[in-house]
Amino acid sequence: MPEAPRDYNLVEQNEKILDFIEDVTANADQVQKRVLSEILSNNANVEYLKRHGLHGQTDRETFKKLLPVITYEDIQPDINRIANGDTSPILCSKPISEFLTSSGTSGGERKLMPTIEEDLGRRSSLYGLLMPVMSLFVPGLEKGKGMYLMFIKSEAKTPGGIVARPVLTSYYKSSYFKDRPYDPYTNYTSPNETVLCPDSYQSMYSQLLCGLCQNKEVFRVGAVFASGFIRAIRFLEKHWSLLCNDIRTGTINSQITDTSVREAVMNILKPDPKLADLIHTECSKSSWQGIITRLWPNTKYVDVIVTGTMSQYIPTLDYYSNGLPLVCTMYASSECYFGVNLNPLCKPSEVSYTLIPTMCYFEFLPVNRSNGVNDPLHTPRSLNEKQQQELVDLVDVKLGQEYELVVTTYAGLYRYRVGDVLRVAGFKNKAPQFNFVCRKNVVLSIDSDKTDEVELQNAMKNAVTHLVPFDASVSDYTSYADTTTIPGHYVLYWELALKGSTPIPPCVFEDCCFTIEESLNSVYRQGRVSDKSIGPLEIKIVEQGTFDKLMDYAISLGASINQYKTPRCVKFAPVVELLNSRVVEKYFSPKCPKWVSGHKQWINQN
Repeated sequence: MPEAPRDYNLVEQNEKILDFIEDVTANADQVQKRVLSEILSNNANVEYLKRHGLHGQTDRETFKKLLPVITYEDIQPDINRIANGDTSPILCSKPISEFLTSSGTSGGERKLMPTIEEDLGRRSSLYGLLMPVMSLFVPGLEKGKGMYLMFIKSEAKTPGGIVARPVLTSYYKSSYFKDRPYDPYTNYTSPNETVLCPDSYQSMYSQLLCGLCQNKEVFRVGAVFASGFIRAIRFLEKHWSLLCNDIRTGTINSQITDTSVREAVMNILKPDPKLADLIHTECSKSSWQGIITRLWPNTKYVDVIVTGTMSQYIPTLDYYSNGLPLVCTMYASSECYFGVNLNPLCKPSEVSYTLIPTMCYFEFLPVNRSNGVNDPLHTPRSLNEKQQQELVDLVDVKLGQEYELVVTTYAGLYRYRVGDVLRVAGFKNKAPQFNFVCRKNVVLSIDSDKTDEVELQNAMKNAVTHLVPFDASVSDYTSYADTTTIPGHYVLYWELALKGSTPIPPCVFEDCCFTIEESLNSVYRQGRVSDKSIGPLEIKIVEQGTFDKLMDYAISLGASINQYKTPRCVKFAPVVELLNSRVVEKYFSPKCPKWVSGHKQWINQN
């Protein structure tokens, strides 16, 4: 990390940033008006805006009247043209510098979000808001380091030669991260070389080794997602004796072959038998409860996303951290970075994000549920004219109402439905604060994967063909994201209808597991093959009559017998217990599904 400039004043820097938050939230509507005007004037001549009849106008009224509210599928032909090498200004007047690959998918492949060079600065500016806010709640963090486990993922090139990669990989490989100026809040235990190592084992091993070497200096620990942090703890459980040996001897394990990683780690690693003894003592104990505070005793909080589907990991994090605060600092996606948590020490269930009005132009589509918060979301895929007119601006949302987020970005997304459902929890000055409710249509998620009901149904259709020769079928099914294993994995509960008399061999059910995995989207398959963040899919065969019992249970809780439909995903613990109590056989996928970096249609074009 560079030396502090002589005139560096942290208190002044923090005050400047906090004043900025005050200013943009107090003047949220004026800022939003300016942002939209900037986006539309910068891109006045792009093909997409002209196609919809916008000829240089920058006012909100004309914009809303002429531009439709869209999903990814609406602009996919334009995205494909850019990906295939068309450099004309289709969506944005500035060149598309890269595509950010979303964890959401379309047609089984990651969505490609256009981005421009200046977006890196915009994302970096949002990161810059986080720690001044945090310092209001936990003073003195500048005196220690952060043990943040950061990883890059594989990238590909489109047929037109544009790099396509996840947003964090883009950020870590940029000069904003690699050549960051002095900032005591970005003083991490992991050298850049360990973060940028493409081998996930070597990266994890070396980052944990550096974190352990500097254990007394660590004031905060974290990863992006809760699932990733728990994987790191499980990695430590498996490999602590090797790490311990490296610390005892001041040498690095021969499995770490990346030269730049070895050099960076050796600049930090010194023989420390006393620290090695401490690690050996703590990791040898039968219970790993509180292991984070036992190994990193000065840790003040765990910085991970635990909202949405990540909330399933809260009990495990509480166990390993001895109940340290779990802090969600920001809300972002591949499309755009959105907002920050101004009350970071709140309970995970109360996290709300203040949207920063300078990031993009925000609109909100009201979401209505037929019978309360546990009912399915009713947001149609395409909107009629009346529904298009229902969208409201940032300052006009109503407390307690749920909305789907719609954004217009500097990089060429116009009135784009992100797919996140948010609930208004309060206001910071004129800017609303939102709880993240859910990702629309997602039924299963372990890590960054998102599997919806249609995709699961199609995978099921492919799998059950293996049962046809035995005159058997699946009479009903549901699914569950099991995070009691590390990594977590998908579980399908099948109730069979057996008409034939030939027993079904175990290998047939294993083939069913594998076929489902092969049928799922590329984000899921990457999690299985490359990231090792998802375990093998499991099918549990349940007794006859299990799904009748499930219906009886739902009706006992007040469900209508006329409207009852088998849920395609279950989360409620008593329901999972009921299903597990009736399992008669279980089978796992015998091997990893196929996965290659990049979209399958690019493979033969590059």
